[in-house]
Amino acid sequence: MADLQQRIQKIEQDIQAACDRTGRNRSEITVVAVTKEVSAVRASAVLDAQIHHLGENRPEGLFGKQEMIKSEAIWHFIGNVQSRKVKEIINRIDYLHSVDRMSLVKEIHKRADHTVDCFIQVNVSGEASKSGIAPIELDSFIEEAAVYNKVRIIGLMTMAPFTHEADEIRIVFRSLRELRDGISAKSMPHAPCTELSMGMSNDFIIAIEEGATHVRIGTALVGAESEGDI
Repeated sequence: MADLQQRIQKIEQDIQAACDRTGRNRSEITVVAVTKEVSAVRASAVLDAQIHHLGENRPEGLFGKQEMIKSEAIWHFIGNVQSRKVKEIINRIDYLHSVDRMSLVKEIHKRADHTVDCFIQVNVSGEASKSGIAPIELDSFIEEAAVYNKVRIIGLMTMAPFTHEADEIRIVFRSLRELRDGISAKSMPHAPCTELSMGMSNDFIIAIEEGATHVRIGTALVGAESEGDI
C-alpha cells in the first residue's frame, strides 16, 4: 500500500503543478486508473485510496473485476469495442471512451437501457496504427449521431504518438482541444462535448496543460502486478 500511496502522491503533485502553470482548477480533472494489466486485488486497493474511476479495455477484464470488487467504482471502457460485444458491456459501464464509427453508435442505441456518456475517438495524428475517425469527418459524424438519443457525446478522446518529442505530443493534444471547442460552441443537446480524454502515464502532464479533463493513467498509478507491494 505504501508504494501505491507514493505513486498517487507524485501524480497529484504533477497534476497540481500543471494546473498552477496553466491557471486551471484541480477539480476539472478526473484521474482514470487504468487497471487492465493488474488484478482485482490491486484495483480494489486503488479504490480504497479514493480513486473511484477505473478503466478497462477488454470485456473479460471488466467482468472479472466487477464480480470481485465490492467497493463502488465508476467504470470506464477505454478499449476498442467490437459491435457484437456492445450488448455485453454497455449496461455495465458508466463511460465509453472509444466511439469510432457510426455502426457502433447504432449498436449502442439499440442495446443500451440508459443514455451512455461517450467520447468520440479521433485519430488526430493520422497514424495508420491508431483507431479513430479523421478530424475532417468529425462534424458530419456528430450531426449524424443526433438521432441516436441513447448516445450522449460528452467529449473527444485521442492517443498521442509514441514519441519523446514533447512538442509533437502537445500539437496533437492542442488540436483535439480546438476540435472540442468548435463542437462545444454549437451547443448541441446530444453532444455537449465539454470533455477531453487524453494523456496517459508518459504524457498526462502535457495533456493537462493542453486542457485534458480525463487522464488515463496505468502503470504510473497502479504499478505492475510483479511488484510485491501495492
